[in-house]
Amino acid sequence: MSIETPRPRFTKLNDLPLSLQLGSYHSELLGWGFFEPRYWRNYLHLHSCFEVCYAFQGEGSFRAGSTLYEIHAGDVFIARPGVSHEIISAQEQPLGIYFWSYSLTPGPRQSVSSQSDERISAIDNLLAAFGSSKDVVSARTSAMLPTLELLTQEIANQNPGYSQIIEGLVTKLLLDTARSVVDDETLALAESQLSRNPDRAIVQVIVRYIRDNYSQPLSIRDLAAQVHLSERHTCRLFQKETGETMMAYLTKLRLDIASQLLLEQQIPLKEIAQSVGYPDVRYFITLFRQKTGQTPTTFRQQGGTTFL
Repeated sequence: MSIETPRPRFTKLNDLPLSLQLGSYHSELLGWGFFEPRYWRNYLHLHSCFEVCYAFQGEGSFRAGSTLYEIHAGDVFIARPGVSHEIISAQEQPLGIYFWSYSLTPGPRQSVSSQSDERISAIDNLLAAFGSSKDVVSARTSAMLPTLELLTQEIANQNPGYSQIIEGLVTKLLLDTARSVVDDETLALAESQLSRNPDRAIVQVIVRYIRDNYSQPLSIRDLAAQVHLSERHTCRLFQKETGETMMAYLTKLRLDIASQLLLEQQIPLKEIAQSVGYPDVRYFITLFRQKTGQTPTTFRQQGGTTFL
């Protein structure tokens, strides 16, 4: 990093609205931050979005859920939506971090019919594996610091074309974040397990149909018809593979997407409710409060962050 571009300038990215299309996923960048390497801590809290931190100096600890992880310079560590977490800097070698938060919402997946579609499918597979990965901390970050430094330079200098360059760098940053916790072997294993497990393949058809049609009225009969099985057998199979019912999965997906819409845009609650399949806004508000403990309005006002 050059002297002319101090690292704290990274936070100027908050002045630039950014949304990206990654494969069939939509991502809205919600926040950018930077902590100097000194002793500090933040207390247990959770977000409805992904929050990713990169340690450029020092060491500390990161608690995610009930697990405590040691953090060293060069590590990336990830707080997933709905997971309580806190960071504590070491006192002798204080922790310095960049951090960024973003939504990641799956969209309709297209059938693969061209080389371009294959590239989209590869990104979708990576991001799906990222979403289900259990890894929280990774040192596979060799490309991350240069990207963060280039982002800082571009937003600080704002030379012609800077917003387009930043968009490309942020795309790289989010994909590198996913790559850091999803190696090729893990990705290949997930795909091979799917091909060897016919029940899982059937469930993937149902999941894809739900993702494509969550804004429409959906019944168990509709979902069973997609895989040409009885309603009872489809329900048993889905719950065996996922641990939840099809209607519970549909509700969770709808509310997850509604949460992202509440954070991304100041659009009316009625429009958000309708866009995720709830024409009755009062029912949507009641359901949202039951599942999250907050009304949609409170959730929006707090930016999706809850301190515990």
